[in-house]
Amino acid sequence: MPKVSFIGTSIAREGLEFVFAGSLQECSGCKVKNVCFSLEPGRKYRVAKVREKTNPCGVFLGDRAVAVEVEEVEEHLNTRYDLSVQEGSTITTTSMKCGQLACPNLETCNLLFMREGIKAKIEKVEGKLECPAGFDMRRLKVSYR
Repeated sequence: MPKVSFIGTSIAREGLEFVFAGSLQECSGCKVKNVCFSLEPGRKYRVAKVREKTNPCGVFLGDRAVAVEVEEVEEHLNTRYDLSVQEGSTITTTSMKCGQLACPNLETCNLLFMREGIKAKIEKVEGKLECPAGFDMRRLKVSYR
């Protein structure tokens, strides 16, 4: 059974990827908030199908919200290499808090739009990264289960 949520009609399209931010104060009186909040905060999702059902929504700047079927997206992050970075092991996600703003790995090293302090299982060590700051970094495919 697919996961269903609502997003603004103006941005709803198949293939759209987003990170679910969690519940908002503006949603407290909404009659369909439980559908929106069925997603896990901090998880990345992809819209698989846009449905026809719409509802009024105060979050999307006066836009209506449309029901969408979503699927979880594989998550990747980067971490400093040490002996604990092995496939099958569990790590706690930690931001590098690196100031290299021109680095192509800025988002995944600093966990922008991702969860920090969460236990993650390393599914695969995908390789060594070139790090402008000189750290020994690895790209990881992880799961949060």
